[in-house]
Amino acid sequence: MKRNIHILGASGAGTSTLGAALSKVLTHTHLDTDDYFWTTKFTKQRQIPERRRMLEKDLSLYENWILSGAVCGWGDNFKSYFDLVIFLWTPQDIRIERLKKREFQRYGNEILPGGSKYEQSKTFLEWASLYDSAGMEVRSKTLHKDWMADLSCPTLKIEGDYSVKERVDIVSDYLKSNGMNEDI
Repeated sequence: MKRNIHILGASGAGTSTLGAALSKVLTHTHLDTDDYFWTTKFTKQRQIPERRRMLEKDLSLYENWILSGAVCGWGDNFKSYFDLVIFLWTPQDIRIERLKKREFQRYGNEILPGGSKYEQSKTFLEWASLYDSAGMEVRSKTLHKDWMADLSCPTLKIEGDYSVKERVDIVSDYLKSNGMNEDI
């Protein structure tokens, strides 16, 4: 059985972090949707047909993979590729604090008032803050739940503030108990 896993959630929920950690435990190839979505990271989006072609090519290269990030809307055609979807939800205050730290690590003082990345960072954090309350018009919990409703594969929901190790253990236990990976 192929063991292809998709991890989705809000920005700052830890999808990429969990994907990277799981790929080491499961010896799966880790792919991240940001690498397909952006031509220039976080500034210029790639056209949808090109994203799909690139992702399809990479998914076909590996027998077992983990795809972190969101494909809702632009990658709905990949739903049948997943053997398991993991939904991560982290409380908003924790997510936003993580995102602020990540923004500062990436851009330093440029995100402070008067800096060249200030408006971009402010807009991004405002967008990320909408996740729990917005409707279907943006990347939101509502959109993700709707997207997951008609999946043909199982969905594992991990909701709360867990460490990376705790999340890896939750996924590993789930895979073992469902016969999806006997090698763990």
